[in-house]
Amino acid sequence: MWRDLGTALCLVLVIEGMLPFLSPRGWKSGVRQLLELDERTLRAMGLGIMLLGAGLLYLIR
Repeated sequence: MWRDLGTALCLVLVIEGMLPFLSPRGWKSGVRQLLELDERTLRAMGLGIMLLGAGLLYLIR
């Protein structure tokens, strides 16, 4: 189980690093737009992303 968790975390790091590596200017622009959002909107986006991830994990497993 710990090995699977470690693998998943490593994949998250690889995926998170792809955008700044491939398009640093676009990534910076996106971060600026996120900084302008209010906390409620960011929380809703975070919840939506978590639910999407959990749903996809359920379908895959």
